[in-house]
Amino acid sequence: MFTGLVECMGTVSAVSEMDQSQSGGNGWTITISEAGAILGDCHLGDSIAINGTCLTVTEFDSDSFKVGVAPESLRRTNLGQLKVGSKVNLERAMDAQKRFGGHMVQGHVDTTVSIIKIEPEANSIWFHFQVDEDAKDIMRFIIPKGFIALDGTSLTVCDVDDNTRSFSIMMIAHTQNHVIMPLKQVGDRVNVEADMLAKYALKSLEGALKDNQGLDALVQRALNK
Repeated sequence: MFTGLVECMGTVSAVSEMDQSQSGGNGWTITISEAGAILGDCHLGDSIAINGTCLTVTEFDSDSFKVGVAPESLRRTNLGQLKVGSKVNLERAMDAQKRFGGHMVQGHVDTTVSIIKIEPEANSIWFHFQVDEDAKDIMRFIIPKGFIALDGTSLTVCDVDDNTRSFSIMMIAHTQNHVIMPLKQVGDRVNVEADMLAKYALKSLEGALKDNQGLDALVQRALNK
């Protein structure tokens, strides 16, 4: 579990599509450097979110770490587009001893969206995104003033247009200096994880609607509040 509060930005120092080393396991691996700020308490097998994707550390030193990326993660995320030199958002799994900020983020990316417009306003920046037609179901979970994780950054949704499958966020100056979004351009892909609480709520409601007794009970509970 993560909070969506990016701890630092790392730099991709290696990408291997078939890493035959012991830590590579004959699969796709990514090595991230300039990550010393989050590696002081690192252990093999720890979870670190790269651009909001929960991945497992298979090798590390004082400055860098390696992760394996499964084919499903490559299909769902923008990790397959990373190249040597790419900047990435990094966050360790949540520490129970810290104050909880952001929102509950699983590190399970739902899909990617395209940046369709970037507009500065005062010292903030508007970012506008569009959901692909084949991923339109995610719009059910995106509501004005709701939580959303974009490349692992916990943000607040501003505007939503279901007809055009688009939404926007506004990023303050402090956040701009600590995440990769301001480095992106129109047309770039961004990882999206919708609010997990919204997913559970909709799942429960759908189940109740399929069951008349469940629906009656749901209505009754609402009336009694």
